[in-house]
Amino acid sequence: MPRTLVVTDSTAYLPEGWATDLGVTVVPVQVIINGRSFDETDSSQARDVVDALVAMEPVSTSRPSPQRFTDVFESAFATGFDHVVVVTLSAALSGTWESASLAAQTSPVPVTVIDSQQIAMGMGWKVLAAATCRDAGGSPEEIADAVAGTEVHTYFSVHTLEYLRRGGRVGNLSARVGAALQVKPILTLVEGRVEALEKVRTDARAMQRLEELALAAAIRPETRIAVQHIGAPERARELAEALRTHIPQAQIVECPVGGVIGAHTGPGMVAVVIH
Repeated sequence: MPRTLVVTDSTAYLPEGWATDLGVTVVPVQVIINGRSFDETDSSQARDVVDALVAMEPVSTSRPSPQRFTDVFESAFATGFDHVVVVTLSAALSGTWESASLAAQTSPVPVTVIDSQQIAMGMGWKVLAAATCRDAGGSPEEIADAVAGTEVHTYFSVHTLEYLRRGGRVGNLSARVGAALQVKPILTLVEGRVEALEKVRTDARAMQRLEELALAAAIRPETRIAVQHIGAPERARELAEALRTHIPQAQIVECPVGGVIGAHTGPGMVAVVIH
């Protein structure tokens, strides 16, 4: 049976141990703090990003170099894989898809690169679908179809739009939110871009709306939900517990995001991602 390697990048933020259990290779995106670059898979990077942002120190991010993907592809070929399927974060938000595509051009093994048009567990659920299809004997084409057919809804709240504005990733938010950076916007992803869904005035109301949106989207018994955060563990835990109370049949996981999202959303971001 042909062997296919599933690869993703670190912004999938899979729960601890999932990548190993699923047989998925993770290529790290980079976080840059005061000019020093760190792999997002470094254990302290999320905390370091929060500390740097609070201290008003410069924080940015960088896509993986094509060589990072080339190393993975060459290793896959050397260990007997027949194909590689790469699922990346939204190409509208990062050059990671481009890096993987450039590396694929010279890969010794055939590579399929897929733009998930998502980030965090919006991409993570698609990676899970890819691994599940692979384990069922699916071809690379069937794996790609499984990724494309995985419906996800991503909603998140940030303390302020300031960090997204600085990073140039606010899309059409200005048309709906304007300069009111002190509101608590509920954001979503539309065709890979961050868009405003609505705005509320308090963190409490934002958490209530995330709960309501998750419940509205959780229409099937097999629903899976990820609750994610950076620098807001208590609010994320309360949201997860509320969802478990309302939909006990759903699989609900809690998994923090890393420094790449943190650099652009700022501390205090809470997300709910429904599959």
